[in-house]
Amino acid sequence: MKKFAHILMSDSFIPEKHTAEFDAGIKFCIYTVRNPQEAREKVQELKREGFGVIELCGAFHRDFVLELIALTEGEIGIGYSVNEPEQEELFARFFDRT
Repeated sequence: MKKFAHILMSDSFIPEKHTAEFDAGIKFCIYTVRNPQEAREKVQELKREGFGVIELCGAFHRDFVLELIALTEGEIGIGYSVNEPEQEELFARFFDRT
């Protein structure tokens, strides 16, 4: 079975509690991590479990995404959410980065 994961990162998550899984012909999973080190560990775990694609939330910046791609030796498709520059103020306000 194909496996797809989405990883959300925030220090307010409880990874053991904040997770979800759906089976729709493809196994879709949502995982949470609190920091970059937990993200590295989760990505390595997902590689061992045979996940084919990982999508990362907007908390992941490009340089870190490239680090994660290298960590998987390029064997997993890894994408990440970005927003249009003209909307950055809205995102900054929402996530209290002003």
